[in-house]
Parts: sequence; structure tokens; C-alpha cells
Amino acid sequence: MRLSAFDFPFDESLIAGSPVSPRDHARLLVVPRTGASALHHARVKDLPALLRPGDVVVLNDTKVLPARLRGVKSSSGGAVDVLLVRPLEDTIWEVLLKGRVRVGETLRFHDAATAEVLERSRARTVLRIQTRGAVKDLLDAVGDVPLPPYIKRPANARDREDYQTVFAKSEGAVAAPTAGLHFTEPLLSALARAGMRVVTVTLHVGPGTFRPVTADRVEDHRMDAEWFEISGDAAECVNAAKTEGRRVVAVGTTSVRALESSVDDTGAVRPGRGETRLFITPGFSFAVVDALLTNFHLPRTTLLMLVAAFAGLDSMRAAYGEAVKARYRLYSYGDAMLIQ
Repeated sequence: MRLSAFDFPFDESLIAGSPVSPRDHARLLVVPRTGASALHHARVKDLPALLRPGDVVVLNDTKVLPARLRGVKSSSGGAVDVLLVRPLEDTIWEVLLKGRVRVGETLRFHDAATAEVLERSRARTVLRIQTRGAVKDLLDAVGDVPLPPYIKRPANARDREDYQTVFAKSEGAVAAPTAGLHFTEPLLSALARAGMRVVTVTLHVGPGTFRPVTADRVEDHRMDAEWFEISGDAAECVNAAKTEGRRVVAVGTTSVRALESSVDDTGAVRPGRGETRLFITPGFSFAVVDALLTNFHLPRTTLLMLVAAFAGLDSMRAAYGEAVKARYRLYSYGDAMLIQ
């Protein structure tokens, strides 16, 4: 399939720079997966009435690290922008780095830490970080929230709360599972009262979520590995729903990928942890997910490809066209759609 198939209606002025408040008052476009009924408009807070009693709602409980560090090169004072991606050891991290550096060079972050460049190549950059405490303490003290590059402003103190789900628990993501940002504690309680079961899985969103697809044939794109975990309780709850004919409602593309990466030969979700490179494009056969709550994603991205695989390309073009016409707010801090 050609990358150009994923050029969708887009209006840059609709990119949301901050979320609505309360979170669950975001607009919600309800998209029929079968095409049997028309698109209609609601709010995220209406989910208890839109979903069905017995539905299992699956959230991604990953927690975003304030993983962006802004520093200077000790040799010249030139600026560097570092995004910590994953630890290789306690103080040795793979990073994304903006700026020209060489192996052996020292970087300085405020008065809080220095880092030595151990590796610099097209494949990856690795730093050894020297700080008085743990690297996590350094990030908490001076790190910035790694907002997506299409939000054209610096992160601020409010983003530490806004760019985190209310159920975030397992630290390790460098980007938020954005569909989950719409949930509030009152909404979660309302879902339970309406007869839905809420469970969590974990998938640590990596920097690959921002990486553009450059291959003309989407099949030639290679996904970055992302760590995920599904507990025994979550797997049991999802499998019971499938056996009993109840729906599994995934909140966000990351929940979809965690679930669909865990299907065994019998079609059941198995508990466990590991890494996934699952790349979902049109033609994929979904074994677990029956409905999907997701934000509006950038054209030509793997996120949009997954959503198009779930709902169909024509359905998604119609949904995006309606969202742009109705002036929905787009992307990470924007509005959402429910495909069911």
C-alpha cells in the first residue's frame, strides 16, 4: 500500500496547544465501524451512555517521564536538546539528541548533571550521565515534558499534569497515550456504575511514535520496539469478555498494540511482558479489539494506519473530513473519536 493513501483532510490551525478543561468535556465523534449508521457528535463524558454494559474498557497505564533535558556542550557552550529514551544501565541511556556532538564530549545540564557522549551514530546516541542522585531525580528536578513536535511552544509546569493520564502508574514513556488523557476520576466511576469493567495494560510509548514513515510502500516501514506488559488479571478479564460475547474497548492505539501483540494460537490474550514491533495496517485481522477510542492523528503516521485498519480507509476519510468541517481540535491535546 502506498504512503499517499494516508493523506487525510488536515487544517494546521486546528492543532490543539492545550487540552480542554475538564478533560472529559472534549468533543467525541462517534464513527460506526460497519457504516450502517451516520456519524454523530458527542462528548467524552457521554461514554457511559455510548458504550454497553459488560464492555471491558482497556487503558494504558504508562507514565510519561519528564525526559527532555536542555543543556550545553562544555567545550563551546553550544546548545543541545536531549530526550532520554531508555536506560541501558543505571546511568547509561540511549537518547535522541539535537545538536552536533562527538564521542567523548561532555554535556552540562544546569548545575545538576553532566553527561559523556559514549556513542554517536546514525543508529543511536548513548550518554553516561553523572548526577548526584538517581537519573529519575534529575529528570524530576530539571527535565521537561516531551511534548510532541507539532505543539509549537515550550513545555510548562502545567504540562506535567495535563500530559499525564489520571491513571498513570508505570513509569517509562516518552509520550502520553493521548486517548487516555480525556479520562477523569468521575468518568471512570460513571463507567463502573453503568456496568463497564475497566482494566489496565502497560505499553511504554517510545520516540518512534513521532518518527515519520518515509518508505513509499508502507510495508517497508519498520516499527521501533516498545516494551509492554499485560497482567494475569487483565488477560483473564479480556478473555472472559471474548468468550461471553462482550466487547473489548481499547482506549488508544497503544492499548490495541499491547492486546493484539499478546494473542496466542487459540485466539486468547496471554499475560506477560516483552517488546512489540507490531505494525498494524489495512488488512490486519483484529483478534481482540471490538471498539476503539482514539484521538485524531497526523496524516502518514503509523497511528493513522492502525485506525484506518480498524475502521476502513473510506470511513476514516469521512470521519476526518467531518472533524475538520466541524472544527474539532486535533492531535495529542485535541478531541477524540469512538469507533464502534
